[in-house]
Amino acid sequence: MKNLILIVALLSVLGSGAANAQSRMMAKSGETVWIFINPVKADKREQFEKFLHEIFWPGAKKLSAADQKVFRQTRILHPTKPENDGSYAYIFVMDPVIDGADYDIPSLLKKMYGEAKGMEYNELFESSLNGPQIGYIEKQSKD
Repeated sequence: MKNLILIVALLSVLGSGAANAQSRMMAKSGETVWIFINPVKADKREQFEKFLHEIFWPGAKKLSAADQKVFRQTRILHPTKPENDGSYAYIFVMDPVIDGADYDIPSLLKKMYGEAKGMEYNELFESSLNGPQIGYIEKQSKD
């Protein structure tokens, strides 16, 4: 009986996680999706992840509903291994892109934290990068 309760509880937890993952909005055929690769210095990974998960994403709560929607429709993919040059590729997927929305990191940081603190946090972001972001603008296929 204990095993049955444990299995039911485990399936409930796993099922709710799957439901949350499936509730995310995704582009429909013909809609635009942006993919931006952020090459992060090996010794700055902790700084970059702190920026993302303790400063940038939590700061979205301070934004307008329209700006918050940008965050709900953006995913972050963490690297599993280093690139050939030793950097780590963190990927932002904006799916779907919202026409006319603000995706500019410095602009969003200023809205969240004000001019001075926003610039300070943007420097934290910029100084962790091992080069420029690499961006792709794509269209969702029908399949």
